[in-house]
Amino acid sequence: MLAEERLARITDLVNKRGAISVVQLMYELDASESTIRRDLRKLDRMGKLNKVHGGATSLHGDYVIVDQPFAGRQTLHIEKKRAIATYAARLITPDDFVFIDGGTTTECLVEAISETRAIYLTNSLPHAQHLLAKGCRTLLPGGEIKPVTEVLVGAETVNAIRRYHFTLGFWGTNGADLESGFTTPEFSEAAVKQMSLEHTMRPYVLCDSSKFDKRSLITFADFSDAKVITDRLPEEVRSIRSVGNIEEVVAG
Repeated sequence: MLAEERLARITDLVNKRGAISVVQLMYELDASESTIRRDLRKLDRMGKLNKVHGGATSLHGDYVIVDQPFAGRQTLHIEKKRAIATYAARLITPDDFVFIDGGTTTECLVEAISETRAIYLTNSLPHAQHLLAKGCRTLLPGGEIKPVTEVLVGAETVNAIRRYHFTLGFWGTNGADLESGFTTPEFSEAAVKQMSLEHTMRPYVLCDSSKFDKRSLITFADFSDAKVITDRLPEEVRSIRSVGNIEEVVAG
């Protein structure tokens, strides 16, 4: 493929998907990492896209590129998150083996949990401490601590989770739409989310209304792979109700 053809193809892919990683472009274009990174720098200078760490995003649309620090997100949309969490906590039974993802919405879930007879596994250090304080039987996988979100990630975490089969699980997401599914900005965290969701019988994504029609760099599940608990569906995305996996909670 000629250089100009490759640049046009990259631009087209970024505009269609909103965000794409270097690895995805290497696969799509059968090109080396150095070639893709050089092309992204050139397209960024030309004003065709935004070059970001690990990939590129479109100049248009609403995209989540990086994770915000955990502490900085705790009060965002807090009433919506609490309403979602209260509903989700009622789904847990004494016989469940529950996976709980890291994040601020799942933090609200942990606060709302009253079922202490279930078994819980989480890759979030704050969540594990809170569950222990409640008297819950709590498991942690191994792995490296990601400072920004305070979760365990990496191959060791993924391999540990691979051994388990959860009856119920709850995940946060940075974005949710029909085309890209559930997305997150970082590869190692996406791998943990994907593996744990695939090993869960009844998966739920806790998604407040601000996350719809947004997308981030990496898809960790298709939109139909889990039920979605949300405070409400915004008018502009009402069409996704046809998928049949939305449970709306009215925030007080």
